Amino acid sequence: MDRAQLTQETGVAGAIARAVAAHGPAVVDLAREIHALPELAFTEHRAAAAITDLLAREGFAVELGVADLPTAFTATVGDGPLTVAICAEYDALPTVGHACGHNLIAGAAVTAALALQPVAAELGLRVVVVGTPAEEHGGGKVLLLERGVFDDVDLALMIHALPADHGHNPQGTTSQAVGRYRATFTGRGAHAAAAPHRGINAADAAVVAQVAVGLLRQQIPGDHRVAAVVAHGGDATNIIPETAIVDFECRAFTMTEFTDLLTRVRRCFEAGALATGASLRIEPTEPVYEPLEHDDVLCRHWAGALETLGYDAAPGGGPRGGSTDMGNVSRVVPAIHPWVSLPHVEAPIHTADFARAADEPPAYETMLDAGTAMALTVATVAADESEVAALRARKAALRA
Repeated sequence: MDRAQLTQETGVAGAIARAVAAHGPAVVDLAREIHALPELAFTEHRAAAAITDLLAREGFAVELGVADLPTAFTATVGDGPLTVAICAEYDALPTVGHACGHNLIAGAAVTAALALQPVAAELGLRVVVVGTPAEEHGGGKVLLLERGVFDDVDLALMIHALPADHGHNPQGTTSQAVGRYRATFTGRGAHAAAAPHRGINAADAAVVAQVAVGLLRQQIPGDHRVAAVVAHGGDATNIIPETAIVDFECRAFTMTEFTDLLTRVRRCFEAGALATGASLRIEPTEPVYEPLEHDDVLCRHWAGALETLGYDAAPGGGPRGGSTDMGNVSRVVPAIHPWVSLPHVEAPIHTADFARAADEPPAYETMLDAGTAMALTVATVAADESEVAALRARKAALRA
C-alpha cells in the first residue's frame, strides 16, 4: 500500500496519510528552501526560521533559542501524557552544502509532526519537534540533553537518508562513537637559515605525530577510524615554526574501543612532542558522540509502518561507518534513527553528487514516506498501553 492508497483508509492511519497529502507540497517547498540556502553548524538561522514559521502557522507552539542555542527550537502540539520528540536536523557541510541530506531530515520531521497533529488528542500525545542544530560538527543534541530539553520525552525518533541499497529497518545497526580534538604543538621560533639550531620545530612535531598515526592504522581494527588535518603548520619558509596545530578525530563502534583508540592516538602526538622537544596540548573541540542504541519496541513498530507503505522491513543494512549525536539521545531516551535509502542514488553521503540527489523529486517522495512511517510508528505505539509501558520502563532503565 502506498501513501495515496492509505488516504482511503478509515481510522488513525488514514488520517495520518490525509494530513501528509494535505501538507506534502508545503513541506517539499520547505525542504527545497533549506537545501538552496545551506548553513553551517550553529548558524542555521534561515532554516530554523523557515521550519518554525510553517509549524507556527499550523498551530504549533514555538519556542526559539531553547537551551541558550540561538538556532535550536521546540514546536509543540497536543497535551497528552505521552511525549514524543521528533528530531529535525538542518545544518549543512562546508563547500558541499546539504550533502548529508539534512534538508530531508528536517522535512521528514515536519511531515511526521503535521501527520500526528490531527490524531494527537485521540492518541494521548504531546508531539514536540526538536530543532537540533550542529549535528555535523558541534553536538547540538548533546547540549540540548545536558540542558534538559529531553528530560520529559518518552520516545524520540528521526530518519537519515543514505544512498540506495541500504536497509530501512535499523534494528541491529549502530553508529560509531566519535571524538574530535585539537593538538597544539609549541616550539621555539628561529631563523631557518641563520640559526635553525636555536629553534624547536613545532611543524616537525606535527609530522612525526602524523607518521605515527599512519603507522598505527595497521595495528587497529578495520572498523576503527582516525582522521587528521593540519590546521596550522607555519607562517613562512624562513621561520622555524613555533606553533603547529593538528585537528583530529577518532571513531569506533563501542565506547570502550573508542577510549582505547583515543589513548593510542594521543601517544602518537606525545611521540611528536618527545622527538622534537616541543610541548603539547590536546583539547576536545566538541562533545563526544556515542554509538546509537535502537529501541526494540520502536524498531518493531517502525517495521510495521514500513510494511504498511510497501517497503522491505528486514532488519539491518545500515552504513558501515559514521556518527551522530542522536546516539547520545538514544542512551537516555528510547529512540530510533532509521536509515532511509534514496532510490537509484549511488553517490556516497558528504559528496556534491549526493547533495544534488537530495534535491530531486525521488528524494522528496522518500522524505514524505519517511515522515509518514514515523507518524505511523508513534501512532501504533501510543495505541498499545503495554508498549507504552515497555517504553517507559526502558526509559527508567536508561536513566537509572
